[in-house]
Amino acid sequence: MQKLSLGIVEDNVFTAEMLRTYFSEAEEIGRLLVADSIEDLLAQLEDALVPQVLLLDIGLPGLSGTEALPLLKQRYPALEVIMLTAYDDIEHIYQALCCGATGYLTKSTPLAQLKEAVLEVARGGAPMSRAVGRKVLAHFRPTPTTHPDLLTPREQQVLQGIVDGLSDKEIATRLDLATLTIRTHVKHVYRKLHVNSRAQLLSQHLRGTI
Repeated sequence: MQKLSLGIVEDNVFTAEMLRTYFSEAEEIGRLLVADSIEDLLAQLEDALVPQVLLLDIGLPGLSGTEALPLLKQRYPALEVIMLTAYDDIEHIYQALCCGATGYLTKSTPLAQLKEAVLEVARGGAPMSRAVGRKVLAHFRPTPTTHPDLLTPREQQVLQGIVDGLSDKEIATRLDLATLTIRTHVKHVYRKLHVNSRAQLLSQHLRGTI
């Protein structure tokens, strides 16, 4: 049986040692890398092979887990990242998934289930804690036709692209339009919905105010 390589980024000493001990004894896991920050992880990866799966905390010293996600995915496209965090609010979940996380688990997840989640990701799955999954089902749904008196049909499509976490270029590809045209539509959406950024727009969407 081919063993899986695993990385863990956790700044709590007790939690990190518990995870290290558990996974070092798991027969399915081969190489194991443990770091206490993103900076420590990157330093170790200069002299080590990139793991197949990474368990990543959000609240870290230095770069947070979600801040580091785009950087990690850019440098190591094949790396599968599972967020392992105490945060279970929809804003953190949405941000992590939009930034490239494959799974999202809370730290209350039993170790046996955590190992199964790691193996599931390696098989192409996208595991989530049960409570997280319920929140995702409740909030990650198609955007209703909001503000029909404000947004044109094209602006509704652009708004949906933003809610789906797409960049201006990706929305342009989806709608077969020029990126400059999409940017103009985005400005119109911001103005009509009285927001100044994607983050503000997404926050209001998650709260059901748009």
